[in-house]
Formats: sequence, C-alpha cells, structure tokens
Amino acid sequence: MIQQESVYYINGKYPDADMRLALQLQAMLAELDAPHCPVILCIGTDRVTGDSLGPLAGSFLEAYGAYHPLTVYGTLDAPVHALNLSRVMRRIKNKHPRSPILAVDASLGARRHVGYITLGKGSLSPGAGVQKSLDPVGDLFITGIINTASWGGQLTLQNTRLAPVARLACCIARGILEACATVPPGLPEPAAASSHQYIPDLLPQERRWQSC
Repeated sequence: MIQQESVYYINGKYPDADMRLALQLQAMLAELDAPHCPVILCIGTDRVTGDSLGPLAGSFLEAYGAYHPLTVYGTLDAPVHALNLSRVMRRIKNKHPRSPILAVDASLGARRHVGYITLGKGSLSPGAGVQKSLDPVGDLFITGIINTASWGGQLTLQNTRLAPVARLACCIARGILEACATVPPGLPEPAAASSHQYIPDLLPQERRWQSC
C-alpha cells in the first residue's frame, strides 16, 4: 500500500528508464528543499526472490559508494525487513534527523504494469501486498513492480524469477545514482544486464559459490 500525493510510472524496459527516474527524482528532491541528501532505505529480504529487489538495489548503491557516498540501509549483507524495520527506523531518525528518507521496495501490481518502476511523494507500507501490517515509511518512495498482485502474494514473491528483479534493481540504483551524483563505470546497463553478470560480486563472500 502506498500513501502518496502522486505516483509516476516508468517502464523499466525503456533504454532510458534510469534517466527518466533520475530526472523525476531530482525534481521531487528539489521540491522537498531538504538540507541533506536522502537516506536510502531499501526494504526486503534475499530469502525470497521477488522480495530481493530492495537488498539488490541497496548493494548496487553500496558497492559504488566510493564514487559518491550515499547513506544506504538495506543490502544483501544487512537486509531491512519486517523483523528489524522498526529498529532500523529508530536508528535512522537518531542518526539522520534532518534527512528525508527515500524508501525502495518491491511491489505487486496490475499485469500491464509488471516491469514498471513507480516513484512518488509520500510513504509506503512494506508488506501490504502480502497482508503484513507494518508502519508506513519514507518521504519519497520507489517501487519495482515485479509480478502481478493476487490473493497469494507471498507465493507470488517466492515464484518470481530473479533476472527481471535484478534488472529492475539495477535500473533503480542507476536512477538514484544519476539523481544524486553520477553513474560510476562498471555498473551494467539495466536493459542489457544479466543477473549472472553482477550478482556474485554483490553476494556475501561465503555465499558467492552458491550463485553459479
């Protein structure tokens, strides 16, 4: 569930989807007139394929943070999910009280919107698509629509293929980097990227052998 003023839909299959996302995100950040860069809160878990969009995007952002340090919570190494979200939010409010929060999460939607990215002002309620009740988070939000909404939301997330989720996560990460800094060399183009191309480099060291 999204609590918003307006939502923009961007087709993640467009070659310039990341730039479209970046331009709109820049405009929204300017409207917030915040004194600090946003805290990027990437929500999800790597235990469920469809719900791994947030941690993947967070890991992309963290991996290329040397080019422009961003404050990122939620990666493959340290995911933010239903069990620790409240604790992480308290930490963010204590450490970054004046920074807006950009929440990133996977979502389910209409069939015609699968593969789209949504961007908007307001908060999102993580877990609403799978009947979980969590507090709304974020001043801005980005979601990747990774599959169709149905009564069996959790099963849908578990049966979602990794490759399209990874491509959307890559596109979202590029868009955020383009909005807040510049895209570093080596980050794959989202339209051409293969999940095998970059996921092993983002996995914790002890689990990389399992990704082949």
